[in-house]
Amino acid sequence: MGRARFAALSAALLLIAVACQAGATTTPGPTPTAAATVSAGAPTGDPYAGLGGDIAIDGSSTVFPISEAVGEEFGKLTGGNVRVTVGESGTGGGFKKFCVTDGTDISDASRPVKQEEVDLCGGAGVDFIELPVAIDGLTVVVNSENDWVGSMTVDQLKKLWEPAAEGVITRWNQVDPAWPDREIRLFGPGTASGTFDYFTEEVVGEAKASRGDYTASEDDNVLVQGVAGDTYALGYFGFSYYENNQDRLRAVAIDGVLPSRETIADGTYTPLSRPLFIYVNTAAAPRPEVQGFVEYYLSDAGVGLVTEVQYVELPAEVQRLARDRFAAAHPGSAYHVAGFDPKGKSLQEIFENDRP
Repeated sequence: MGRARFAALSAALLLIAVACQAGATTTPGPTPTAAATVSAGAPTGDPYAGLGGDIAIDGSSTVFPISEAVGEEFGKLTGGNVRVTVGESGTGGGFKKFCVTDGTDISDASRPVKQEEVDLCGGAGVDFIELPVAIDGLTVVVNSENDWVGSMTVDQLKKLWEPAAEGVITRWNQVDPAWPDREIRLFGPGTASGTFDYFTEEVVGEAKASRGDYTASEDDNVLVQGVAGDTYALGYFGFSYYENNQDRLRAVAIDGVLPSRETIADGTYTPLSRPLFIYVNTAAAPRPEVQGFVEYYLSDAGVGLVTEVQYVELPAEVQRLARDRFAAAHPGSAYHVAGFDPKGKSLQEIFENDRP
């Protein structure tokens, strides 16, 4: 389930007060700053004057920190007149809230939309604009006191996480005889998570094929706490959650390559590098507050927030393709184009194939 957090700012006092409410974070703020109005992809002058209203976002816990940061800054630019709520029900849970009548305006996703979700949206009369916003490296982590695991192979990860491992592979020395004869306690995302889908497809070979005897949560902070509190634990989640907790966790190299901004960006951290997305309801997109928010998200200022919250920015050409896609209100998914197989293609190739 998504955790609940709301942030609101008193424009008169220029102070941010944080208040909790289930499933969302509200992020308004103070008056515009000059620096925020000169970014590529966003209009110049004061494009935020007169904007007001509410924007509802839900979905991936991995994309959550980016949308939360963008929502907070955009709220400030509108003087608190646009209220952005960001929930984290997981990628699959987010699409369930998006692909319905009167659903959310934007859905965060840590994987491309599935055909069944495209069909769900179609059945509800919901069209969407698919926009890549960042790159993430799914990170396998152990406790900081773990001194025996330096690197794992994809085959070892599969042996540990595949369905056949449930109740069978339960101790470290069953993965590698050189490792301790101690119980492994596993932590990972729940089945509604795009991170779960991506990991199982890339590591096990089939989306959603996983052992079930592990501690699951859609809240990555719960997974961080679990691994950080147990010397014999292992888990996986997005790179930014690892980077923000390096004092308590240690990343495991995959096939000898550690996750870093550089290895994620250049593709050498494979197969666990992945793009992150937002999906914008085409009916909501023309609303001035939604249009302004998405343009800000895709602007240089928004890209700066991507790196500020420890994610990897998209290549410049992919950023341009995303801006063009939104400007044209180009509907549908680049991953579901008739006669085109996205498997093995770069992000640029995928979106160039479906450009407006």
